[in-house]
Amino acid sequence: MSANHPALSAPNQGSPVGLLAVFGSTLFQLSGIFMLSPLMLLMLKNVQVSTTLAGLFAATTWLGIFVMTPFASQLIRRVGRRQTMWVASTVPIIAALGFMLTDVVWVWFVLELAAGITGGLRWVLAEAFIAEFAPPRRIGRYIGTYATLVGLTFVIGPTLLAWVGPDNTQALWLVVALLAIGLAWTALIPRLPPDHDSHSASVGLQGLWQAVLAHPVIMLAGFLGGFFELGLASILPLYGLSLGLGASAATLLVAVSGAGGTLIALPSGMLADRFANPAQGRRSLMAVCAAMILLSTLLLPWVSGAQVLVWPMVAVWGAAGGALYTLAMVDIGAREKGLTLVNSTAVLVLTYTLGGLMASALSGALIEWSPALGFPLLLSLLALAACWALVRHARRF
Repeated sequence: MSANHPALSAPNQGSPVGLLAVFGSTLFQLSGIFMLSPLMLLMLKNVQVSTTLAGLFAATTWLGIFVMTPFASQLIRRVGRRQTMWVASTVPIIAALGFMLTDVVWVWFVLELAAGITGGLRWVLAEAFIAEFAPPRRIGRYIGTYATLVGLTFVIGPTLLAWVGPDNTQALWLVVALLAIGLAWTALIPRLPPDHDSHSASVGLQGLWQAVLAHPVIMLAGFLGGFFELGLASILPLYGLSLGLGASAATLLVAVSGAGGTLIALPSGMLADRFANPAQGRRSLMAVCAAMILLSTLLLPWVSGAQVLVWPMVAVWGAAGGALYTLAMVDIGAREKGLTLVNSTAVLVLTYTLGGLMASALSGALIEWSPALGFPLLLSLLALAACWALVRHARRF
């Protein structure tokens, strides 16, 4: 290792400076993002935009992620990881300043799309950086810590908005300040040596397809995690209302699910590090998580008659879904490096997001049309198929 890059010591030591830089930038950037997201929806309502259009604005972020993520490795190979991270951390600041300078709604949509595109880049890069900088024997601990930190920003951002007040003209300036501090942290990210596969690894859509073929069951775990942690959380208020819960209690279901995913991330990552055969241990833990989801879905037919069951069931969905995504990140980080790692991380992000979007679309419709039969049947069949695949795959190790 060159003496010009002291932050990255021997490969088996990892990079404490690199980890601290990614953690610091993530804490401030995502806190700013999750403060900005509800603020923008409220600002749209204040200018008499319809609820449908406001919902489309929120979905623009995910559209940006889907547009860019398949091409993340191609851009990163051309521009470089650290430079791409700087761009991905700068564009949201420009978007936030743009929201202050104009009230033209279509411009807001363009700015939000740009922020979503670079947000997808940052998502892939941050997780790849953690895998590169973490010591191999403690990769689960650091990825679990990162996942927990991300979960906390979901709480910090909206809490700061409530503290400042959404009608306060200083709210957007606080968002800009948080994003700028996050950008400053990225300057501490150390240089990585050239990727060993920079000339051999496929990028773009071909690289993504090769990653799917290399890790099909891991991608299934990511999809299942996105379905039960991300997607179902978005429609839990509707499910709670269909059970007869009040509006406040129905909203709290989201918090219970989020708490489950946040609290389980670090323990699941640390446990994954402790197996004598780490690969077999990770796959076995994934199978256990899928089995927990399957068992919890079997409570669905009785929830309408005993509403108290919905709370532990939702907590299991969030915890098991979050653990599946964390374990999938650990597995990819332990197996891949360089651009291949970026490709595999991009596919995991896509499958997790796809699971979330499918859960929102399908479950919302089934809750409206068939809450007592269609909704439970969909969740149980999906959990059963995933559990079978993960258990079958775990036995190969």
